[in-house]
Formats: sequence, C-alpha cells, structure tokens
Amino acid sequence: MVSNSLDVAKCAIKMAISSREEEEKLKHDLKKRGVLATAVNIGGNINESTLKILESTLVAAKRSGVVKEEHIYEGAVVGAARDALMEVWNRASGLSVGGKVGIARKGQHITVCIFLSVGLLHLNEVVIGLGHRAIPD
Repeated sequence: MVSNSLDVAKCAIKMAISSREEEEKLKHDLKKRGVLATAVNIGGNINESTLKILESTLVAAKRSGVVKEEHIYEGAVVGAARDALMEVWNRASGLSVGGKVGIARKGQHITVCIFLSVGLLHLNEVVIGLGHRAIPD
C-alpha cells in the first residue's frame, strides 16, 4: 500500500531505475495502487542540460497526467526536480551524464528521482537524487 511520502519516493526511484520495457508495466501496476507515475530519459553535459532536464521533467509530468497544467503543480514538479538535480550536481558537474527521471504522485505527495550514470572516459559513476513536494489533492 502506498500512503506516505516514503512510499511515493520508492515508486519514483523504481520508475527512474526501470528499463524502457519495465516502465510501462510498472506504470500500470502503480496506477492500480493509486499512484500516478511516469519517466523520461535524459542525457548530455549536466551544466548545459540542466534547463532541458527541468523542462523534460515538467513536460513528462503534465503529458502523463501526473499533475495538472496549473501553476502550483508545475512549480512543485520543477522544484522537486531542481532539488534532485542539486543532490547529484557535485558528482556530475562538468561531465556527461545519461539516465532517467522518475516521477511519482499519490494524493498530496509528489517525488522526482534522478538516476544518472556519470561518464569520465571509460569510468562511470552512478548517482541518484530525490526531491519531494506536498501539493493539493
């Protein structure tokens, strides 16, 4: 049962680490439990891609119906995504990244998870960041 911010965060993490094949099934399973979820692939130089990552996250959340197209919901998604980005920033700054953003919402809880592979030649590091907001039901 999904009922609190911790549970919603777990759902966002699952979306972010899922493969494309797993993603649709996971969305369907979460919807049965009352969780709206989506994900979007991201990549590029983190310094140059920050705005694109925020935009892609917002577009994915609105397109999939996770949030309404209203200022308060849009701000919550962007704010949570920005918090998640700040958690990975130090490890990824100036480097190329590739990964996925997972977004999950149930009731008043919305969480954005950013899961990235940070590339430096043939050495890759993995980082994860989370952001949460409370929004009207």
